[in-house]
Amino acid sequence: LSPPGFLISKCCLPLLKARPGKAKRVRTIFSSEQLARLEQEFARQQYLVGQERCLLASSLRLTEEQVKVWFQNRRIKWRKQSLEQQQAKLAKMG
Repeated sequence: LSPPGFLISKCCLPLLKARPGKAKRVRTIFSSEQLARLEQEFARQQYLVGQERCLLASSLRLTEEQVKVWFQNRRIKWRKQSLEQQQAKLAKMG
C-alpha cells in the first residue's frame, strides 16, 4: 500500500478504504412545518407507500426517499417508546 520507505499510520487507513466517487450523504434538516406535517401523517398511519408518499413528499418539497427514511426512523422510535411504556407498566404491577 505504501511506497518503500514510508509508513502509513493506522489513522490513515479509513481514508484509503473510502470508495472514490462515493460522497457521504448529507443529513436532512427538516423545518418545523415539515416535521409537524410528517408527525400528523404518522399519527394517521404508520406506513406510507406509493402515491401517498409521492404526494406528501412533493407537498413538503422533499424527496420520496427522505419521506421514506423519516417514516422508517419514526417507526423505530415509536416501537421503542411502546416497549418502554410496557416495561414501565410491568414494573408498576410487579
